[in-house]
Amino acid sequence: MRAVGIILAGGRNERLGALTENRAASALPVGSCYRAIDFPLSSMTNSGIQKVAIITQYNSRSLHDHLSSPKWWDLGNKQGGMFVFSPYQSGENSMWFRGTADAIFQNLTYLKRSNEPYVIISSGDCVYKMDFNKLIAFHEQKQADITIAYRQVPDGDDIRQYGVMELDQAERMTDLEQKPLEPQSDLASIGVYIISRPLLIELIETIVSEGRYDLVLDLLSRYRKRLRIYGYRFDGYWRNLGSIHSYFDCNMDFLRREIRNDFMLQHPYIKTKPKDEPPAKFNNDAHVVNCIVGSGAILNGYANRSVIFRRVFTGDRSHITNSILMEGTHIWNDCVIENAIIDKDVILHSGARIIGTPESPIVITKGQEVKA
Repeated sequence: MRAVGIILAGGRNERLGALTENRAASALPVGSCYRAIDFPLSSMTNSGIQKVAIITQYNSRSLHDHLSSPKWWDLGNKQGGMFVFSPYQSGENSMWFRGTADAIFQNLTYLKRSNEPYVIISSGDCVYKMDFNKLIAFHEQKQADITIAYRQVPDGDDIRQYGVMELDQAERMTDLEQKPLEPQSDLASIGVYIISRPLLIELIETIVSEGRYDLVLDLLSRYRKRLRIYGYRFDGYWRNLGSIHSYFDCNMDFLRREIRNDFMLQHPYIKTKPKDEPPAKFNNDAHVVNCIVGSGAILNGYANRSVIFRRVFTGDRSHITNSILMEGTHIWNDCVIENAIIDKDVILHSGARIIGTPESPIVITKGQEVKA
């Protein structure tokens, strides 16, 4: 492969509330068995990228644990490998990353010691599957300095939460505005970029020397007139886990067979760190409809249209609808859960009721005990 990868997985997203109090957004559980980081990471390795840097910062412990063995993503080789970078103290530096561009700058040695001509950069909290070889082919065809992958935002999705692009007829970018109040188009950047390695090094060194630290605002948007920046249209499934509502909707999307199969059953697959646990167990009184159930789960009672992660227990006469139950959740008898996100290791005592709405699901914080 003629590219190295960089996954920006260190940001803090306050819109996710309690879901990111104890974990990075890139470590969010998705689809009963994945973490968010699995999707960009698998897309890179499935495209033949053999060297990937993952830049972490905020609440990175669980993310580091998940990435502890690169072999699961085919990166345990001598030719490349996985490089996990976090802020560190040295004689020249003793601060956290001040932005996405600064995160790359503080780890610039990774790029300078590489030989590949291109760098593919992705955010770590988006769910998608992309063939980056097609992105490189488009980039070379356009003779672009930078190419940004984008998608047309469907009706009902708030485009003001994204970087909004304007393109001319040749697909060259004429403007890029981050989270605009009055968007001028319906084309949103999906946080995937390709740029030549020498040019990225030069631009990062330039903007950081000027006290500028943001990759989008200080590089892509600021240089939009000076550089040849093109947009690459991506029509596959894509979700940004930027809010509680988008996280909830993304997991519910996995209940659709065509989306679930695209990630799980259609080659190349999305890979993750496996857990050696027994299959899920459905006891005699269990009635489970349209659910994904992780390994090691033991189910009693009723469950419908829900994403259930590993080692979840549900008791007799429990009633679970349109909800997400994360790892280690223990639900006793006669509980009712509707339109909720139950975080890891939560205990619901007998008779507890958690009822939200599809537009505003209730979030129960990790490790909490809920009584009737």
